[in-house]
Amino acid sequence: MKLEKYIIGANATIIDALKQLNALSGGNSMTLFVVDDNGKVLGTLTDGDVRRSLISGAALDTSVSEVMHRDFVALRGDSVDVAEIRRLRAGKVTLVPRLDNEGKVVRLYDFSVQNSLLPIDAVLMAGGKGERLRPLTLDTPKPLLKLGGKCIIDYNVEALARNGINRINVTTNYLAEQLEEHFAQPVAGVQVKCVKEPCRLGTIGSLTLVEDIENDTVLLMNSDLFTTINFEEMYLTHIENGADVTVAVTPYVVSVPFGVLVSNEEGNVTGLEEKPTYSYYANAGIYMIKRSMLNRIPRGEYYDATDFLESVIADGGKVRQFPINGIWIDIGSPADFRHAEDLLQLGKGN
Repeated sequence: MKLEKYIIGANATIIDALKQLNALSGGNSMTLFVVDDNGKVLGTLTDGDVRRSLISGAALDTSVSEVMHRDFVALRGDSVDVAEIRRLRAGKVTLVPRLDNEGKVVRLYDFSVQNSLLPIDAVLMAGGKGERLRPLTLDTPKPLLKLGGKCIIDYNVEALARNGINRINVTTNYLAEQLEEHFAQPVAGVQVKCVKEPCRLGTIGSLTLVEDIENDTVLLMNSDLFTTINFEEMYLTHIENGADVTVAVTPYVVSVPFGVLVSNEEGNVTGLEEKPTYSYYANAGIYMIKRSMLNRIPRGEYYDATDFLESVIADGGKVRQFPINGIWIDIGSPADFRHAEDLLQLGKGN
């Protein structure tokens, strides 16, 4: 966002503010930040504030410093309080500045278009061959197949970007050069980095190839998922429970079309269930991992996420589950691909 559009000097008049607010008309964030001669924010001013001041008798040449709100919300320094951001959105506070140590605006966040600011490093796994989707994947890696005119992986990158995640790596293998070419330009304003596997390293092994992980939480997910998972809720669940690993899960229902016998250890039948239905939670291929746990992943070896989870559990680590409340499709077959396309045509999905 262009900061100068939202900044007004404390000595400016109400008529100056009206002109500046009029230039913002049509947007969702009709707020000006009033600053002193050194650029320090003193307060905020909205079109509603101006309207009420005029009704109360203020003149058009009245200084904005006389009608501004001195009690305003701001993010300060580099800290991020995700729970507070969620409360701001719930309170319909949309435009929020980040201030430096001198109280100057260094960035503006519009939470009417951005979901959150999650302190996370994200890694998308994009090395698979997508063999069940052949012939579509003979010449194109599955993450670059298009749904609704957009690559599958881009839906996930855009969702991460909307949550303020701008440190995104993609691990590649099959047709890696196509992914590298695709991400040569930013997607959703994020410069995505590609890391190529020297050999197949399983569903988590390539995480060891990602360098310079900055945040204490690492998000690992399959790049070919089509999902509306709430990353903010998952992150808060992960942090608030002090989890070593949080696994996203999706409901999976199995219906048995026959009568099922219930028996005891001696083999005696104790009952009968007619065409029962069983509900389970299935691994959705999305994980939030405490950075200190990454040392458990062996370098240069084939290692799956299931091996990692079993290791953490065996050693007494805390593994939590996070049920996805929304769409989740693992696009692994032509039927899955068609289902995702149908949802997009219905206006659902990312």
